Amino acid sequence: MISPKSVLSVALVAAIAGGVYAVDRRAATREAAADAAFPPLGQILTVDGLRVHAYVAGSGPDLVLIHGASGNLRDFTFSLIPQLTNRYRVIAFDRPGLGWSDPLPDAADSPAEQAAHLRRAADLMAVQAPIVLGHSYGGAVALAWALDAPDTRALVLVSAASMPWEGSIWFMHNVMGSRLGAHTAVPLISAFAGMGTVEGAIRGIFTPEPVPDGYVAYIGAPLTMRRASLHANSAQVAELKPHIIAQSARYGSLTLPVELVHGDTDTIVPLDVHSIPLSRVLPAAVLTVLPGAGHAPHHTRQTEVIAAIDRAATRAGLR
Repeated sequence: MISPKSVLSVALVAAIAGGVYAVDRRAATREAAADAAFPPLGQILTVDGLRVHAYVAGSGPDLVLIHGASGNLRDFTFSLIPQLTNRYRVIAFDRPGLGWSDPLPDAADSPAEQAAHLRRAADLMAVQAPIVLGHSYGGAVALAWALDAPDTRALVLVSAASMPWEGSIWFMHNVMGSRLGAHTAVPLISAFAGMGTVEGAIRGIFTPEPVPDGYVAYIGAPLTMRRASLHANSAQVAELKPHIIAQSARYGSLTLPVELVHGDTDTIVPLDVHSIPLSRVLPAAVLTVLPGAGHAPHHTRQTEVIAAIDRAATRAGLR
């Protein structure tokens, strides 16, 4: 005879299994909708058996664009790239694990490893002696690119995460970036997080400036809410600080032209923690501080950012 306790145990296991299945199914449905709504804008390259999404437009000296955390290359195609293609061949990548690029194998998520992977993709497109622009987390990747690629002609670092900071990052990145979180918290967030939460996060990136009209609908935030992307993004952010500490010890060797552009009201990557001390370490850095600008000046202060790109090209002898 089956005891009541056994019946309850079986029922509990069945309920948990049913709940997990329902969450996974809802997450999968939302992921399929995101894929359909925001397909690749460029070409899919294969590097070491992994997909890398690359967008290429224009002609002239090569200009590589590397986006920040939680983003994808749509951040650049929204309005910046069309203003550059008359004088640069612009190459924008989805960083590993984000957009339409596959994540790197476990534990291979440092800025240096990401930069090396993207350089191999750039080699497939015959990119030579590029200017490399990085925004936010992408700034750390751009710095790592230049540290290990002597043919890099110039850097443009926009609101770049570049120097060690006090304290820790948001604890949820540690949760979502862990193996346990990938199977617990991440599916729940992917399945149930509303667009209101996403839009609030985007407003926080632009604060105190307004989000450009049409940006939220265009950027493809639902791509970042997919389970694999949520996990990869959080793992990268959670592990960034020790990688920054390690690579910052090498910054003094970078003698190429560097243009730093940073808003003085950026609360995500603060100016006084990152670009100001970085400007004192890099031998050929020029810092442009944008009064009243938040974390996304490549949208809200495009004139100044484009001027920095052109200055970098001129200083590098490319214009």
